[in-house]
Amino acid sequence: MNTTDKFQPLSEVFGFSVENQSDRAVRYRKNKLCPFNNIVSNCTKNSIELPLGVCSLYHKKQPIIICPIRFREDWKIMSDAAAFIFDEKTTWTHVGEVKLKDKFGKSAGNIDYVLVSYDEKGRIIDFGSLEVQAVYISGNLSGPFTAYLENPTPDFNWIHALKYPKPDYLSSSRKRLIPQIIAKGSILKQWNKKQAVALQTAFYETLPTLPEVSKSEADFAFFLYDLEPCKQEKRLELTLQKVVYTQFAMALEQIAKFEAGSLTDFTQLLQKKLDAKRIGGINIHNLENIVVE
Repeated sequence: MNTTDKFQPLSEVFGFSVENQSDRAVRYRKNKLCPFNNIVSNCTKNSIELPLGVCSLYHKKQPIIICPIRFREDWKIMSDAAAFIFDEKTTWTHVGEVKLKDKFGKSAGNIDYVLVSYDEKGRIIDFGSLEVQAVYISGNLSGPFTAYLENPTPDFNWIHALKYPKPDYLSSSRKRLIPQIIAKGSILKQWNKKQAVALQTAFYETLPTLPEVSKSEADFAFFLYDLEPCKQEKRLELTLQKVVYTQFAMALEQIAKFEAGSLTDFTQLLQKKLDAKRIGGINIHNLENIVVE
């Protein structure tokens, strides 16, 4: 199985490794199907009619998940999260995309999955949340994807270096993960509900180091997954690598904290703005583009 992104970035297309030429893999590519429990049989990434069917791409010799549906393989994320949220013998299920509102009726966003425990009459006993975060990408992914579908051979290469696709971990955390934890997590914490987040290991490692506690003390947990090769079947398998048990307050303090840049550089920029304002000869709103040396 290909383990390098030197010549092409695609890891999985419509659920199967690009090297997989089995009848099943060919059928999934031809019909644009999704094997990972999408809401419909077909892939719907970016578009229903013309889906961008890339589940994962190679970066630094590792397959990186870029589609959140990829995490639904065999519903492992659900059983893993349930083992944290509920007691072992609890009867539970999950519901998806549940709108969460604050005290004033304003939406705090949709919870990806709410795991619900219930009694023999179907009455809710308890619940907890599970958020799933794939990685945003930068660069051109449609180019290699289109070229591969035109000629889906095991020795597919993509030599075009312009805007080579790669994970954008910073945008994934600042634009998606952190706002979710702040908005939805704060409400769930006030309700004393346990929360779980499913991420890939490489993504988690870009976050600040979080203080860990025992499972019994935790109300918040990160479930870290990777894609491991199943060589006999020429496919990748979602595999739980580690669970980071922590507490919401401690996690929020670290994740939402932006590390300060240079105080000297900022002071110099302020000085330039002040000088410009005093002499009145420069458009002070354009000074952000001035390079501080």
